Amino acid sequence: MGRFKPPENECDDPRCPFHGHLKIRGKVLEGVVVSDKMSKTVIVKVEYLKYYPKYERYARMHSRIPAHNPPCINAKVGDRVRIAECRPLSKTKAFVVVEKVE
Repeated sequence: MGRFKPPENECDDPRCPFHGHLKIRGKVLEGVVVSDKMSKTVIVKVEYLKYYPKYERYARMHSRIPAHNPPCINAKVGDRVRIAECRPLSKTKAFVVVEKVE
């Protein structure tokens, strides 16, 4: 994982990109954790700007993306995190938390 700083903790999760066999590809996004009620899953709110050519203006939008939360990272509500795209892990999960952003 050359692009991301590995966590200090160790884990035995096979779906961890650092200690397991999960490959990272595609998009890398940054957002804030808004829910951590599921086991090993967090909801990350990603904000972005969308351009409307008709009005020549930008609108502020957001997405709520479910992401796998490995035990070695263990992100909580309010943490700013970086998530990376991976293969589909479930019906809705195709991202994994790769680091906490300070």
